[in-house]
Amino acid sequence: MAFEEVCPDRIDLIHKNYRKLCNLLIDVEEWGQVVIINMLTRYARTQFLNPNINESLLEDSSEKAFYASDDEEDEDKKTEAAALAKRKPYVMDPDHRLLLRNTKPLLQSRNAAVVMAVAQLYFHLAPKAEVGIIAKALVRLMRSHSEVQYVVLQNVATMTIKRRGMFEPYLKSFYIRSTDPTQIKILKLEVLTNLANETNISTILREFQTYIKSMDKDFVAASIQAIGRCATNIGEVRDTCLNGLVQLLSNRDELVVAESVVVIKKLLQMQPEQHSDIIKHMAKLIDNIQVPMARASILWLIGEYCEHVPKIAPDVLRKMAKTFTNEEDIVKLQIINLAAKLYLTNSKQTKLLTQYVLNLAKYDQNYDIRDRARFIRQLIVPTDKSGALSKYAKKLFLALKPAPVLESPFKDRDHFQLGSLSHLLNAKAGGYQELPDWPESAPDPSVRNVEVIRLLERVTTLTSIPDWSKCTSRKDRKEKKVDKPFYSDSEGESGPTESADSESDSGSGSESASASDESGSGSESEESGEETESEDEEEDEEKEKKRKKHLDKTKAKKPAEESAESEQSSGTEDRKRGRKAVKNQKSASESESESESSESEDESEEESEEESESDTDIRKKKTPVSKQPPKQSKKESKKEKQEMSLLDLDDFEPAPTSAPVTPVNFLSSSLVSDLEGLSLTDTILAPTTIAPSGLIKLYELLHRITGEGLAVEYCFSRQPFSPDPNMVAVQIQFTNNTNSETKNLHIKEPRLQSGMRIREFAEIEVLAAGESVTVVMGIDFCDSTQAANFQLCTHTRKFFASIQPPVGELMTPVFLTENDFKKEQGKLMGMNEISEKLTLGEKCVNEHVIVERVTATANLSRVPCGSDKECRFAGKTVSSGCLVLVTVATKEGGRAQLTVNCEKMVIGTMLVKDIMQALSQ
Repeated sequence: MAFEEVCPDRIDLIHKNYRKLCNLLIDVEEWGQVVIINMLTRYARTQFLNPNINESLLEDSSEKAFYASDDEEDEDKKTEAAALAKRKPYVMDPDHRLLLRNTKPLLQSRNAAVVMAVAQLYFHLAPKAEVGIIAKALVRLMRSHSEVQYVVLQNVATMTIKRRGMFEPYLKSFYIRSTDPTQIKILKLEVLTNLANETNISTILREFQTYIKSMDKDFVAASIQAIGRCATNIGEVRDTCLNGLVQLLSNRDELVVAESVVVIKKLLQMQPEQHSDIIKHMAKLIDNIQVPMARASILWLIGEYCEHVPKIAPDVLRKMAKTFTNEEDIVKLQIINLAAKLYLTNSKQTKLLTQYVLNLAKYDQNYDIRDRARFIRQLIVPTDKSGALSKYAKKLFLALKPAPVLESPFKDRDHFQLGSLSHLLNAKAGGYQELPDWPESAPDPSVRNVEVIRLLERVTTLTSIPDWSKCTSRKDRKEKKVDKPFYSDSEGESGPTESADSESDSGSGSESASASDESGSGSESEESGEETESEDEEEDEEKEKKRKKHLDKTKAKKPAEESAESEQSSGTEDRKRGRKAVKNQKSASESESESESSESEDESEEESEEESESDTDIRKKKTPVSKQPPKQSKKESKKEKQEMSLLDLDDFEPAPTSAPVTPVNFLSSSLVSDLEGLSLTDTILAPTTIAPSGLIKLYELLHRITGEGLAVEYCFSRQPFSPDPNMVAVQIQFTNNTNSETKNLHIKEPRLQSGMRIREFAEIEVLAAGESVTVVMGIDFCDSTQAANFQLCTHTRKFFASIQPPVGELMTPVFLTENDFKKEQGKLMGMNEISEKLTLGEKCVNEHVIVERVTATANLSRVPCGSDKECRFAGKTVSSGCLVLVTVATKEGGRAQLTVNCEKMVIGTMLVKDIMQALSQ
């Protein structure tokens, strides 16, 4: 603390004490730990290199190595070599590693300040791969008081901007509770928005929908803003979010409507041409909304995109001119802007209205409005005195404005040290020490070396035995044993010293316990040092008796009755006697290495096991029950092992059939899907292959030229994958176009996104020349269209392969009645419903063609429907089992309306696009 207050810049004073501080950190009191960790964080930033300096280079090289072909690798070799020459591989300084290793246990501290200090140290100093360990500790702190939660969430919000991945597994920990204070709710919203990605956006938006119903108005406004930010960052759900926000415009709460208008205005700036209907809808709300910011946003939208609503814009200006004098200043400014823009685009209808508004503004009480009116009058109304700017009035007012970027308020806070008051306030506080930048070259590590002066002499004088404690004969030996350090690791070196209790136990026949006591710790050896000579002599006598017993018993055994086990036990007993002799010699020595102590521990454990085995054999011989020869017992034990392996069904993997099974002609595809899964046995069915039908599309996995004669094609068979029903069955066909055999076809090194799994097919040992073979593998795509990357290996080559599923293949059919369909559809309304209008293609003339196109696009089943103009389909996602409901309603003139209801909004949006494309062709 004194160092931090008096001379925090004197880094040179820490050099000699650095390692001492690291090692003593665990024993310092809690608030001292906080000060030392913050001091060592700044020290490490000046003395060590950045551990993530080569991160971007390594990622680029790994991407190229995985995806690039052989030709591209040859071309890029020179550029890669030049880049690698500039940056040498990073090697962490041992002192840097010492700091990280010694602070890691403090993440379990009971003091929240200590945990926060270690978390900021890891965030600022640790390699990217190791930072993730702090996430669990920070999530634990969120169960503490609200004040602690506030500070922790401020830091987590900053971390999630750069290191989003480490908090994604703990997404549910940031869900908002009704008892949370408003500030905690808003910070949790910030974290959830930062963690949103294509995989979890549907879950997060569903949470936001619930938050909008809260009674806390500030929290509701923040939730609507969070929906807008998610829509900006993830383009796939932008339309869904926009439709949801438009539905909020009919909410009874004025604040919800006003905030929705402000967010919609920002979203519409990205694609204004496609959303003229929304602008018209918002223009109708101008009479009901009274919140000034919302009214101003609607007027700005109408003025900016007045060309899309040419009939409505002048009428809105007429209404606003009537209430101009009663409006708020922010609304008045937007009325003037709207008048100017309409004057430039539609002067016939709005000339008089514009002059009326400008005259009212000329005499307004606010000088900003008066100045704006004078400026705009000179700019848009040409007069003799008007300057050169009036020629460019249209370019000034109607220029394309860039869409606003909705960023997190925590984006630039990481330049402050996490956990500091400056980071909390987002402003430099008094006494704050800036976090130094990493050095470009490593400073001299020898400055932290400490000279060792006559260390051995000090150790010998401290550990030497005083003259008064020396004694003769047996006591002298005992004193030498006691001379060991108190915390001695050499547990097996304590020799044959036992307590009186262990002797009585050994006398009763439990020799394993006595053997384990013989290999006791150093503390037991000290207790034995305090025993009398008579007890020591009794111990020696007992041990002699034991040895004689063992020798007599081994000699008494007949050669015909000796089994493999008895031979091993007698052999190990001989070794044991040799070890005991060596051990007795070692016990006389004063100092031994740690490696010898570990060996003696292992030996003592083996001795205890061997003695217990021999003891059980002796007891069996004493019992008068008739026995079988040892060989038969061995056979029985083998049989038992085999039975256990048969019962271990977890390791049982059925081998997929290699030959394709051709389906019978009279079975339709729908009937096959009805009958699938039926089995007459209790065993797990192997995944069968099917011959691709007309609906199933073949994809090329490996071209025969790229594969050097090996061609690989795959298709999604739409059959259940029997080993794991949550996986999509992928049927792969290998064709050998060469003149020689291809051996050992298998999959290696799968590279999968988080949550995805793969079940490989059994290795194909030999594929003869000119032949083909079909196998089935299972992939859990985790309800996403991200590709599963892996290596396809033969006995000579490796080929990089990638399987990316269409969204329609991530589903499996579900059979629903019409009432069940309507019931489930009613549960998936709002943001979970996506509806689009389309024009049917020329070939989509009847219901049969529509059904064929939809089922070819997605693996769905037909739902019975009473109406001739509607086609309904149902399915569920393979991985999570979320329902997918599709409705195609045909109208006159070849038009139709497509509606998809799905809990996962990303899947729903992509499915709408695919089905629209199929029906429009």
